Amino acid sequence: LEKRGTGLVRSHLLRMGMVLVLGILLGGALVEYPVMARIFQDLEYARVGERSLKLDLYIPPHDEGERLPLVVWVHGGAWISGDKANPRAPRELGDRYIVVSIDYRLSKEATFPAQIYDCKAAIRWLRANADQYDIDPDRIGAWGGSAGGHLVALLGTSAGVEELEGSVGDHLDRSSAVQAVCDFYGPTDLALFYEDTAKMDPRKNPLCILFGGIPAEHPDLLQQANPITHVSSDDPPFLIMHGDKDLVVPLEQS
Repeated sequence: LEKRGTGLVRSHLLRMGMVLVLGILLGGALVEYPVMARIFQDLEYARVGERSLKLDLYIPPHDEGERLPLVVWVHGGAWISGDKANPRAPRELGDRYIVVSIDYRLSKEATFPAQIYDCKAAIRWLRANADQYDIDPDRIGAWGGSAGGHLVALLGTSAGVEELEGSVGDHLDRSSAVQAVCDFYGPTDLALFYEDTAKMDPRKNPLCILFGGIPAEHPDLLQQANPITHVSSDDPPFLIMHGDKDLVVPLEQS
């Protein structure tokens, strides 16, 4: 199982493992061929000031009235770049899952915790609109890689943590919890991760940009941003995948 610094997991075995665990946890059929899906693009799930936050929704053919499990794809890009276009999830998961790919505010636009606020707002919006899109609100999984892996891990461990719920979106009465997490090589201890990147120019260091300064100068935010800070016995099952040749995120982070 190998991943290099490009951030791509190339192994078919990794893919099959992810499909298997989501199938078990969310109750979907274990298939991985692409299907013709109804695609709803640029649905607004929240607005922050004049900023519109949007998602794309992929719904495979299914029986009328049938509720399907949902997988939320959160893109990577060091919290600095990336977008919801061309997510891997629909073509990997096949025809028994609804897939959503979300955009969130990047770190050059807003510092942490804006990113997790947005992810949680998307989960709440999806639950609030579950009837319209045939989503089973009790079977929601999250999958992401790198920075996206960090955010889905944080989604998985911080449900109900007041400081990270935020007030983004119109459905604050809905739960932001997920029932399964696939974390592909996401950082989980950002203090240790910063030690590995400390020689970088702070103007280019992704963690300095994420926190708006040296992470040690923001100890409270640093702890809040660590998925491991919030681990508890009621967290959902996790599948964590990482390659031992990763040149960007150290294997120890998994």
